[in-house]
Amino acid sequence: MNPTQHLYQAGQSLWLDSINRTMLRDGTLSGYIDHLALTGLTSNPTILGRAMAAGTDYDESLRAHLAGGTREPEELVYSVALDDITAAADLFRPVWDRTVGVDGYVSIEVPPGLAYDTDRSIEVARRLHQQAGRPNVLVKIPGTPSGLVAMEHLVAEGIGINVTLLFSAEHYQRTAEAYIRALERRACDGLSLDVPCVASVFVSRWDQAVDRLLPQDLHGRLGLAVAQNVYASYRSLLAEQRWTTLAAAGARPQRVLWASTSTKDPKLPDTYYVDELAAPDTINTMPEQTLLAYADHGGPVRLMKPDDATAERCMATVTSHGIDIDALGQALQRRGARAFEADWATLLAAISVKINSLARGHLDPVGSAVSGGRSSNVR
Repeated sequence: MNPTQHLYQAGQSLWLDSINRTMLRDGTLSGYIDHLALTGLTSNPTILGRAMAAGTDYDESLRAHLAGGTREPEELVYSVALDDITAAADLFRPVWDRTVGVDGYVSIEVPPGLAYDTDRSIEVARRLHQQAGRPNVLVKIPGTPSGLVAMEHLVAEGIGINVTLLFSAEHYQRTAEAYIRALERRACDGLSLDVPCVASVFVSRWDQAVDRLLPQDLHGRLGLAVAQNVYASYRSLLAEQRWTTLAAAGARPQRVLWASTSTKDPKLPDTYYVDELAAPDTINTMPEQTLLAYADHGGPVRLMKPDDATAERCMATVTSHGIDIDALGQALQRRGARAFEADWATLLAAISVKINSLARGHLDPVGSAVSGGRSSNVR
């Protein structure tokens, strides 16, 4: 077995944080499923919009949707994106069937500008859920205060949700509480409690934010400490009677998903966050480059333990260097929401250029608008 297969056998699901039409058509994605133990996929509007704007793979689909009357850039991106999302969901459907709905999910995110708009998030999530028409498609909702209200409402309706942009144990705990309340509402109404949900916790962005302020021996440590803190909360919650009552009635755990797991510090191994975040009953979603690196030279698997005391010691040491971790967690969520929105605005502008070119029957080069350098939406 290769390292990805060993990691999956140890109890962690591997999802890909990427999607494009080429990997769907040339067998790359199906190969990852068959040979690298890949069991799911996450996406966001920036990933999808970038693929559409930077090349020609989507031109035929864009023309078709334009001919069908779709003109607004955002609507056009989502119309075309849903073609890829549903195709990916169909590729993962055997995984979903084999695991009886534990795994095999594909995620599509509401537009970034809705991070603080509860009503519109609910409206758009409902529409995406209906348009996808697949039981293994999750709608991503940012875990902002407004987003959590939307998530609770949607789960109570029976719509599977991936809560994203979580950074701290406090963020996770609020998300878990909202999920439990939604299931309790369904239980009171006599509805099925089998509603999938994951909580996506961003890891490496902590270290990006603080490592320059810390001594070398603490570089790359804060993100892992926060993750360990979250994992301890997760395991503790699963043992509480409030949850075990729901589980006995058919509820599934809201699985923790580690996001932002590519290595940004060149002094650290390129598989650093995958190696360090191996934990049973969790998910690691990683960019394609990180997945391939781990498949090549990751491991051996060392399972993370729900050791809250170790995490707290590390965070106390970081705090002693003048860093307010709680305030930073809130700031990282706000910055993340703003970065997604800024990237999205840039990409919509590039898509508008492409739409105009396609409508005139020729295509002016627009790749420069979205290529040449990494977006702030780096995982």
